[in-house]
Amino acid sequence: MSQQEGLQPPRAKRNSFFVFLPLIIFIGLAAIFFFQLASGRDESVIPSALIGKPAPALSLPAIPGLARNGQPVGGLDPASFKGQVTLLNVFGSWCVPCRMEHPLLMKLGEDKRFQLAGLNYKDKTENALGFLHELGNPYAVVGADDSGRAAIEWGVYGVPETFLIGRDGNVAFKHVGPLSETSIRDELMPAIEAALKANQ
Repeated sequence: MSQQEGLQPPRAKRNSFFVFLPLIIFIGLAAIFFFQLASGRDESVIPSALIGKPAPALSLPAIPGLARNGQPVGGLDPASFKGQVTLLNVFGSWCVPCRMEHPLLMKLGEDKRFQLAGLNYKDKTENALGFLHELGNPYAVVGADDSGRAAIEWGVYGVPETFLIGRDGNVAFKHVGPLSETSIRDELMPAIEAALKANQ
């Protein structure tokens, strides 16, 4: 037998490995997917590095011309977080899910036990005004984040997002995505109640 013939079997083994490589990769990915599914973890819940830490100390200007109950609405001042519970909602007029959750924010804005604040993300003044005039303004204060820098400091992944800040000025809770009646009942309101009872 020649040296060339002696080398044939290993090459054949290598070729069969590459034939089965896609199947091996598929099985590996399927196993990862299955274990994540079986774990019961909600992959839509994105943890925030800010939980338990002070809210970002970034002041934002008011939206010119925005009013509520006939009174001008001020900008976002982190100093106003101290001493009261604040719900901060990140929104934009261009955001379809923001429009979907807005009626629920209008209801939340009627609760006088906490302050509802807005962070208007990368919006034009006229568009933000049109959005809030059309759907109503639930916010006691609204800061205009034209550059998106404040949203980065808050660790925003997408719009809308909602943060709960306790009386101590620390972030207590974060909800990613549009609020729903279920998420408000099961997640947000219990967090708000706990924040209201803390540091009294």
